[in-house]
Amino acid sequence: MEKKRGGFTLPGESGYEELTLKLADKWGADVIRDSDGTELSEDIIHAGYGIYSTLCVIRDHNEWAGKNMNKLQQTFLCTPPATAVKNQTRSLTINLMESFFEEQFAINDTDAAMKYWQVYDRTVNIPVDNTDWIYEKQTGTVTIQNVVFWHTYTVSFLAYRIWEEISMYNHTTNHWEKEHLMQIDPRYPETREYLRGWLKDWCESHPDTTVVRFTSLFYNFVWIWGAHEKCRSLFTDWGSYDFTVSDRALDEFTEKYGYSLTAEDFVNQGKFHVTHMPGNPRKADWMRFINDFVISFGKELIDIVHEYGKKAYVFYDDSWVGLEPYNGRFQEFGFDGLIKCVFSGFEARLCAGVDIPVHELRLHPYLFPVGLGGAPTFMEGGDPTAEAKRYWNSIRRALLRAPVDRIGLGGYLHLTEGFPDFCDYIEQLTQEFHAIREFHKEGAPYCIKTKVAVLHAWGALRSWTLSGHFHETDKHDLIHINESLAGLPVEVSFLSFEDVKAGALKDVNVVINAGYAGSAWSGGDAWKDEKLIETLTQWVYEGGTFLGVNEPSAVPGYDTYFRMAHVLGIDKDTGERVCHGRWQFEAADPERLVPAQASLPAMPDRYLTDGQTQVLLAENSQPTLSIHDFGKGKGIYLSSYRISPANTRLLFQLIRYAGGEGITGPYMTDNPDTECAYYPESRKLVVINNSDQTQHTKVVTDAGNKEIHLEPYQTMMVNC
Repeated sequence: MEKKRGGFTLPGESGYEELTLKLADKWGADVIRDSDGTELSEDIIHAGYGIYSTLCVIRDHNEWAGKNMNKLQQTFLCTPPATAVKNQTRSLTINLMESFFEEQFAINDTDAAMKYWQVYDRTVNIPVDNTDWIYEKQTGTVTIQNVVFWHTYTVSFLAYRIWEEISMYNHTTNHWEKEHLMQIDPRYPETREYLRGWLKDWCESHPDTTVVRFTSLFYNFVWIWGAHEKCRSLFTDWGSYDFTVSDRALDEFTEKYGYSLTAEDFVNQGKFHVTHMPGNPRKADWMRFINDFVISFGKELIDIVHEYGKKAYVFYDDSWVGLEPYNGRFQEFGFDGLIKCVFSGFEARLCAGVDIPVHELRLHPYLFPVGLGGAPTFMEGGDPTAEAKRYWNSIRRALLRAPVDRIGLGGYLHLTEGFPDFCDYIEQLTQEFHAIREFHKEGAPYCIKTKVAVLHAWGALRSWTLSGHFHETDKHDLIHINESLAGLPVEVSFLSFEDVKAGALKDVNVVINAGYAGSAWSGGDAWKDEKLIETLTQWVYEGGTFLGVNEPSAVPGYDTYFRMAHVLGIDKDTGERVCHGRWQFEAADPERLVPAQASLPAMPDRYLTDGQTQVLLAENSQPTLSIHDFGKGKGIYLSSYRISPANTRLLFQLIRYAGGEGITGPYMTDNPDTECAYYPESRKLVVINNSDQTQHTKVVTDAGNKEIHLEPYQTMMVNC
């Protein structure tokens, strides 16, 4: 192929001008950016490339922050439960900061904050009256009087965040010896006034910057570190709003919504309101409240950038909270582009699906000595080329389905000097990206007719994601399903339970509901709504397919644990049916729906609800894959789901089967380790090898059968 240029953002580095310009040429870059901890020299800035400047709005203001410590961002912390043992004073003293990283947090004991503190008797789950506890400033402790012996107690308190979390992570990862950066809160009018002036001064002093890369806006995803290195990360959730709280925000919320939130609304018995659990109306109100503010002040800053003739892109990670690209209001910001760091295909689809002019992926591995898991990357013992191939392998299959405009890297460019094979591979990768992007420009890829909807509590708001990167959510069935769907030739939408009741299933053929009981993904109490059951039951009876994984539609209190058991033909015994008889079965797959290497580990205590359920796979007498006819439609049940080439092919064949399209068809490889995409307008077939082994595959096309030989991870483009 003729070498294409452009659409690539390269991280430059002052002091490495020759390397920067050499790799900019090799990788076909049209833009050079700075990264956290690096700067661009005048030689790089004036080398004829577009310039991205990374801007974290709320950090790098230590001088101002030091004079306005009461304007730092905050969070609620909840102490671990402490047991009141019998003593003469009937008291219990709790050290507030004993379990938390003191370099990250400082107690906010102002009067405005302390009115939101709460002490809880967790044994009976009721708050302790404020007259029964005393805060001792010198010792940083709370002493609870009149305790009930052998009960456990916690203290929830507001704390300033004195070390910005991403800086904290980069600092410890790269062993920086520099000042700790603090984060300021634009909720305060004084902070907003300062930031407006600061941004104008910045724009005037950076005339060569073409794109301001906001990283991101105001509030970081929650990341609470513990005092002990053996349990450093106490809690993290990419979708959490816990770091948006402050006494001022709580006061303004009360004024706007007419009721007050408490510490318990955030700490939730110390469990916090993780994104993996269904929300509640109070959380929904808080999210709307924060979103309103982030949009309002965010738009002000973006307008300033535009006034100086620069474009404004946003990095959809780090301090992204409140942006919500899929809540229907994202366009109000006025951003010109969205950048997403990606490890996986579902994250590429998340970025590609946002309504914005420019979509850009920041690829991995990041140019750091070690990766996020702590394993070496650009240092002795690391293999960045292998990492890049593995990540691109997942991202590539997603990009075959939905295009993005740009790709790039970040970090310290000089680390690549000892890895020439990595530099060669990135050159190859960029050319694959260009070719795929050009095919999309001529027309969309071929898709099957069957349409799929993923059903969970968050609906479209959490399209293509759960709560973070793949490595943080590996135990959840749905993230693996999303990853498989990301590269399949299937139209996918994401629906909430309210969407279903409002008629959203009209143009859907298959509904997937996957997750463990009580989670946002399975649905929890949403399944107590009889209208939801009625709507889905009628939809299946009239021809739809309900595909459930693990504990779909699970909620206690009814005759079945799975509320859609009558459709699925399978249920879970939670103990009430231990003495009941069981339908016997023999697993059989007469239609050969299951690829040879597909594997679905069994979950305990599943049983058939009637003798009409067909079991295709079983393990230790437990059904792991079954199909149940219901009217004109079907219920399909999978015990669990973990991504693999064979399981991805199984999912695709089940979707085709449910939609009446058969398990095989045109523009589909016969080898599950390979996949393909066909672009009718350009008459191009792209075939990829998803394995590290040589593969042979066949594709049926309108132009006849194509026999294709692929080297490990190879991408091949074929004229049709």
